[in-house]
Amino acid sequence: MKLLAGPCVIESEENIFKIAKSLEKYHKDETIDFYFKASFDKANRTSLESFRGLGIDEGLRILQKVKDEFGYKIVTDVHESHQVPQVAEVVDMLQIPAFLCRQTDLLVACAKTECEINIKKGQFLAGDAMKYPLLKVLQTRGCSEPTYENAAKHGVYLCERGNSFGYGNMVVDMRNLVVMREFAPVIFDATHSVQMPTAQDGKTGGDSSMVPYLARAAAAIGVDGFFFETHFDPSIALSDGPNMLKLDDLNNLIATIKQIRGIV
Repeated sequence: MKLLAGPCVIESEENIFKIAKSLEKYHKDETIDFYFKASFDKANRTSLESFRGLGIDEGLRILQKVKDEFGYKIVTDVHESHQVPQVAEVVDMLQIPAFLCRQTDLLVACAKTECEINIKKGQFLAGDAMKYPLLKVLQTRGCSEPTYENAAKHGVYLCERGNSFGYGNMVVDMRNLVVMREFAPVIFDATHSVQMPTAQDGKTGGDSSMVPYLARAAAAIGVDGFFFETHFDPSIALSDGPNMLKLDDLNNLIATIKQIRGIV
């Protein structure tokens, strides 16, 4: 099982290393293919006053240091095609933000690297529509058939993170996990699925208490991996704190997911 976990954004080198150290057990677990996740920039924040990160140069320096120190594989977001070559020198997996999942230039730029690619499903798309972003990447890599086997061979994943449900809420249609897995490996992002966009006076809110329920449901349906944003204290996190898991809660949830996967 793949596990993508870490804080939403790089707040400081000290905080990143504190969180990275706490996740070391997953890297050492032979049943888990672990990737450390943190963003050097959150380019889609609601407000200009919101914390975006430390920028690409400082962010990549810290991620490279984490990679060297712990031996982790690294995943981070890219928002613009010109960022891709520089980021690909450090990370193992490039992540396409949900809002940008149809951006052809960004998808093609990522596909031209040797990195794995995690394409987050847009909050505005049905699962079967994700065949087309996937195909853009596969065609760039010389493959014309969007099948599970081909996507896995080329290291391309689709990530479910819920759909907009009216104003200021998200809902997960679990059928999308089944639909997308017909043509690609699927990662379930439980923490972003409980977001409440712009619910906190110009900031994104959320309800992290619902994360375990959604994650357990996804494990029962069957997915290829999970994405969790986590922090030693989500209440002081500078981005997405309301939907993040505490590190201790993540430990318990991973144990439960393993049990469910064993039964399924």
